[in-house]
Amino acid sequence: MKAICYHNPRCGKSRQTLQLLQDHDIDVEVIEYLKTPPTAEVLDQLLVMLDMQPHELMRKNEALYKELYLSHSELDRNTLIKTMIDHPILIERPIVVIGDNATIGRPPEAVLLLLLQLIL
Repeated sequence: MKAICYHNPRCGKSRQTLQLLQDHDIDVEVIEYLKTPPTAEVLDQLLVMLDMQPHELMRKNEALYKELYLSHSELDRNTLIKTMIDHPILIERPIVVIGDNATIGRPPEAVLLLLLQLIL
């Protein structure tokens, strides 16, 4: 089984999630999304896999979220996706993708649920 982990090495939850995948012998492609933000197409696809809207994938406690007034409901999907690409610190982390399935590793054990769903 192969996974993709959108990872921030400075984040404890992200490090724990990556370790959890490695402990379960999952082949992991690590993408440090702060250095290599996803494209609009990839981010849109992640949102679909996560069954989320852009606001739900944003880190609302980031100062930038408040500075950019991102809580305004009139902002459309494409604008919010572009904002996350321009400011990837706003993207919730870590995101783990296995095949056509994805989850956010908060808590890291959420990844175990995804793994169980895939093997059952």
